[in-house]
Amino acid sequence: MRSLADALATGTVILDGGLSTELEARGHDVSSALWSARLLRDDPGAIVAAHAAFAAAGAQVATTASYQATVEGFGAAGVDAAEARRLIASSVALAREGQGEGWVAGSVGPYGAMLADGSEYTGAYVDSVSVADLRTFHRPRMELLAEAGADVLACETVPAAAEAEALITEAETLGVPIWLSLTTLVDDDGAVRTRRGELAADVFSMTAHVDAVIAVGVNCTAPHAVGPSVAAASAAGKPVVVYPNSGEGWDAAARRWTGSPGISTDDVPRWVAAGARLVGGCCRVRPEHVAAITATLG
Repeated sequence: MRSLADALATGTVILDGGLSTELEARGHDVSSALWSARLLRDDPGAIVAAHAAFAAAGAQVATTASYQATVEGFGAAGVDAAEARRLIASSVALAREGQGEGWVAGSVGPYGAMLADGSEYTGAYVDSVSVADLRTFHRPRMELLAEAGADVLACETVPAAAEAEALITEAETLGVPIWLSLTTLVDDDGAVRTRRGELAADVFSMTAHVDAVIAVGVNCTAPHAVGPSVAAASAAGKPVVVYPNSGEGWDAAARRWTGSPGISTDDVPRWVAAGARLVGGCCRVRPEHVAAITATLG
């Protein structure tokens, strides 16, 4: 099978959607600090079934259930280090089983995901966690996922330039392909920024001459911010990856989502015309939404 990088040179590739969202919709509790990674231990078959649902909807890439899976996080849940490493590696085989033909992206969530306090949407931890510390944190999981056979590592929901630097440097050192996906917002002046406030274009430019980075872009970004984000990412000269959330808002008092779920398929051709080559969804994006994207791009 050809590499994902080769596929991106000739056309558009469909990503999956929100794995945790799909598992929750199927009745699984993903409210713990381990999030969907809990099911790597407790119900791996559920993960396979969710991957298969996205594949049936047209997804060509399955993203592993390792976003929040770290040795440290499993340790806090009473799982010893050896078993934690086995579980993280197993996420690749489960994705491969559910996806069938296609590619597997090993999910490498940000440091804030391990903290389980929402800080991946602020990047506040970079004030006290150095680039060197972040490299040390990310290295074991990146190695485990690569050794388990992931076709690419999805370094995703990255909120700050310092963490992007750490992930890019580790990718170069390990010699494994990654895509770098920031979580962004658009400020009042129309500039695309990381959640930490840096210009996204400056962060994307760090990848311009790094062969290990096969795509750059955004995820867990509101759909309305994707267009400007594609433009900012395109300047790096790499294929662009976009997988926004549904655009819904979370009402913490009522503990429910508000607004309409899904991604408007009217937007997708414009994203592709602007340079997007990997297109899918993140939180609250389900197989039916991926199927709509597939039909639009078919």
